[in-house]
Amino acid sequence: MAAIEGVNSDLARERRNATFDVENLTNFIYRGPEKVRRRRYIHNLAIKDPVLRRAKPWAFQTREEQYETSLWKNIHINKQLKEFALTEPAERFYYQEAATPHENSPIGLHTAMFIPTIEKQATKEQKERWLPLAESLKMIGTYAQTEMGHGTFIRGLETTSTYDPKTKEFVLNSPTITSMKYWPGNLGKSTNHCLVMAQLYTQGKNCGIHMFMVPIRDLETHQPLPGVEVGDIGPKFGYGSNDNGYLRLNKVRIPRDNMLMRYSKVLEDGTFVKPQNAKIAYGSMVLVRAVIVTDTSRALAQACVISIRYSAVRRQTEVKPGGEEAQIIDYQTQQYKLFPLLATSYAMYFAGRFMYDFYLKATAEIEDGNLESMPQLHAISAGLKAFSTWTCSAGVETCRLCCGGHGYSHASGLPKIYVDCVPGCTYEGENNVMMLQVARFLMKMYQKMQQGESLPSFVQYLNVDLNKKSCMAEDVALKCLVMAYEHRAARMVTDAATSMQNLVQSGKSPIEAWNGSTVMLTWAATAHCHAFVTKHFVETVMNSKMDADVKLALTSLCKLYAVHGIIENLGGFIQDGFFDSNQVHLLKNKLMDLLAEIRPNAVALVDAFDYPDEVLQSCLGRYDGQVYQALYEYAKSSPLNEKEVLDSYFKYIKPAQQGNGSIQQFSKL
Repeated sequence: MAAIEGVNSDLARERRNATFDVENLTNFIYRGPEKVRRRRYIHNLAIKDPVLRRAKPWAFQTREEQYETSLWKNIHINKQLKEFALTEPAERFYYQEAATPHENSPIGLHTAMFIPTIEKQATKEQKERWLPLAESLKMIGTYAQTEMGHGTFIRGLETTSTYDPKTKEFVLNSPTITSMKYWPGNLGKSTNHCLVMAQLYTQGKNCGIHMFMVPIRDLETHQPLPGVEVGDIGPKFGYGSNDNGYLRLNKVRIPRDNMLMRYSKVLEDGTFVKPQNAKIAYGSMVLVRAVIVTDTSRALAQACVISIRYSAVRRQTEVKPGGEEAQIIDYQTQQYKLFPLLATSYAMYFAGRFMYDFYLKATAEIEDGNLESMPQLHAISAGLKAFSTWTCSAGVETCRLCCGGHGYSHASGLPKIYVDCVPGCTYEGENNVMMLQVARFLMKMYQKMQQGESLPSFVQYLNVDLNKKSCMAEDVALKCLVMAYEHRAARMVTDAATSMQNLVQSGKSPIEAWNGSTVMLTWAATAHCHAFVTKHFVETVMNSKMDADVKLALTSLCKLYAVHGIIENLGGFIQDGFFDSNQVHLLKNKLMDLLAEIRPNAVALVDAFDYPDEVLQSCLGRYDGQVYQALYEYAKSSPLNEKEVLDSYFKYIKPAQQGNGSIQQFSKL
């Protein structure tokens, strides 16, 4: 693309009018100036890599080209990560983010799930055998859990692994059409090994779900092994570079020690030794869910960068007849759509950062044999995964709509972000099921509360007095906003528990009572997650050390997140009279005041995310704001413009114009 000189004057003015130093906020987001410098350095390594720069523009590639491009890119990236000695997960991510923005890797699950699962669930001997092969890419693997007929309901998986004590082997089988593994990433064409989750049968008993290392392709020829049918599932809504696959196993035999046996095992005679906690095998899924929260927050953040910068540059419709056309960011309706999403991107980022830190702390305790934090870890990871993906994927789409017609073009960068973000609503656990898992945890905590037992810190709000009214007076204080969210969550948890109790008293079984209350349970779980994110955002702003001007700007953003959430879910906050009509009026006025308060800082707040143009890949979100020249250059680069007159003109249009063409003739072609 041709170089464009200068920064758009509207965008330059927005930056001059900001009330805080953008660099100070960037340093706070990424935990200090040293980490910011390191992040920029790593981004720059990838951006300037001559090998990566030779790739054809993503939007102009066929699916096969996307797969091949991503494959050679990621093999090259693996080499570069070793070359630059980038071993920290965050630093590896930064390199990947700049090298392949929102481009899914055909070997991504090899590093994201295959290797971590071996590290967490394999024995010392198994790790010594497999990890060197995996790290050298001689063994390339994926994680196969989902089946055609079962996804989130893991206990219902149909793939079987039956132990044969005579040969000391497991026999893996796909007994039905619905039992084939379907959807695992990288499975179709890239991998030669697979961690298969299957029902374990030994000594005539079903011992539940366990993980098995299954070779699926020859290490030399890459041909499928005997008894293995494997392939790509075809084009999807997005993820063109990822060969999501299917796998059918026909009595495939593997050695006994190919079962991952750190926590549970099958002895040579077939005796099953069960783990201390059956859910300990789900650690890889919890890791991915923890990562998803920050990933989706980044997707929303990038969408906000694009749409808010574009809203500052785009002028549309004169406010007064004959006057200058206004920046669309000055329209209150545009602010109402975008500024709460900007606040949400910050809220979700801080929640995701907490989630990942909590995961590391909890898994360290689990490694030491302390399983007390496991229920909390599962509940918080499931809830935040669902809440963040629902919220952020819907937010990216709103950002796209806020860019008008140009948002529909790949030139905006927004479609690429959206199709990368939205699958998070269903992979690693369908979101409604995730929320019901949270609800089950909340019901257990509610019972504990009724029995006077102590509760974990993030559900202690269940002890709140539901007869207490809001503390909100003439001002909207952060502590009062947190109180409102916790009150709503506590009431909804109580309502769901009461619903179940009433159904049981009416003669329903506990299972029937649960099934008859799942909508209310989902409401309760969602309210719990909303309260958690709000409280953590407030605590981050109130308790963290930062520049005073940055704190003021973030406080406005934090209030907007909370107040907007109340207005959008007003029924849940006023149902029991927690807010009166005067307080609702105060909140509505405060919302409008906050939009005006944030308006001068909107561009600075997205600039603070510090995303280079090469990561955004957006004509609309360019740092210099030269949107229209960029759109023109993008249009000229379309492959359809390589010829002035396409061959199809002579094949179809010209014969039709001359009366020589017919539908029948064209349909045969």
